[in-house]
Amino acid sequence: MRSQGTTGLAPDNNRRKGFVGMKNVLTGMLGVAALALTASVASAGTLDDVKAKGFVQCGVNTGLAGFAAPNDKGEWSGFDVDYCKALAAAIFGDASKVKYTPTTAKERFTALQSGEVDVLIRNTTQTLSRDTALGFDFAGVNYYDGQGFMINAKHLAGVNSALQLSGASVCVQTGTTTELNLADFFKANKMEYNPVVFEKLEEVNAAYDSGRCDVYTTDQSGLYAIRLTLASPDDHVVLPEIISKEPLGPVVRQGDSQWADIVKWTHYALLTAEELGITQANVEEMKASGGPAVKRVLGEEPDTKLGTDLGLTNDWVVNIIKAVGNYGEIFERNVGAGSPLKIARGINAQWTKGGLQYALPIR
Repeated sequence: MRSQGTTGLAPDNNRRKGFVGMKNVLTGMLGVAALALTASVASAGTLDDVKAKGFVQCGVNTGLAGFAAPNDKGEWSGFDVDYCKALAAAIFGDASKVKYTPTTAKERFTALQSGEVDVLIRNTTQTLSRDTALGFDFAGVNYYDGQGFMINAKHLAGVNSALQLSGASVCVQTGTTTELNLADFFKANKMEYNPVVFEKLEEVNAAYDSGRCDVYTTDQSGLYAIRLTLASPDDHVVLPEIISKEPLGPVVRQGDSQWADIVKWTHYALLTAEELGITQANVEEMKASGGPAVKRVLGEEPDTKLGTDLGLTNDWVVNIIKAVGNYGEIFERNVGAGSPLKIARGINAQWTKGGLQYALPIR
């Protein structure tokens, strides 16, 4: 009887196993379908949205000389702004098809996460937590920076090093890596300090300029820009110490690889053009007379699909360079020797000249 009972139960067990197996298969199929749908939506997302509305919505600084600032007519210019224009030129062949959303350090990430902006190009440092926990992807490093300190030399006579700042009050913007680096630096050097914290850049600038704090700390590039806006710029000195690594670059939402590729390769196109000697003035001439590498980058190589593989036209690099020039031209015009900031290229020089800027191959 036991043997018969066991035999009699086997078909039911098999059926149950069959139902469970079928359920697992269906669940797996639904999961794969959901992933495929998500991937499809992601890959079609931002570029299609941008094309549909007819412009790129670019998140920028509220106003940082040399990087992103409006004039009295509301016209934006600067290093970061030129990157926004380059994106518009790559997509539409028209650098004017971009709108700017000024964001504070605190609200910039919410603006990107919510879809208020398509891309954030706003002196933003790439860190592990931002790249993972916040759900972002960084599309290259367009400016290698580091945090520094600025003082009013008349108020702090004799101070020529950040290691002499124990007991100082320090103006700093909240919601930034700057705030954390400041705490680390003073703790590591067993110094005391009094943080004077503000959310908006304009508030930090005003507080420092009015003497509410002894020291201003932010990225060194920012200090050079801010010094120009102060009542007596010549009174202020940027100290020599660099206390952090601040790799700055464009940021996009995770889950849209096509859009991330477009932003990333726009950056590499600007670097590649400089490396190959392609400028805003000679791009048309180079199309006709350049060597194989030049023709490939400019979409003149027979059967090239480099642009269409990105979802753009094959003359996307030509459109970028016509609009804003190459990386070196953008740098010099906005923050380098041709600008009021006069920041040296330094580590932002091409890799062939001892710098860190290195374009991945466009081929």
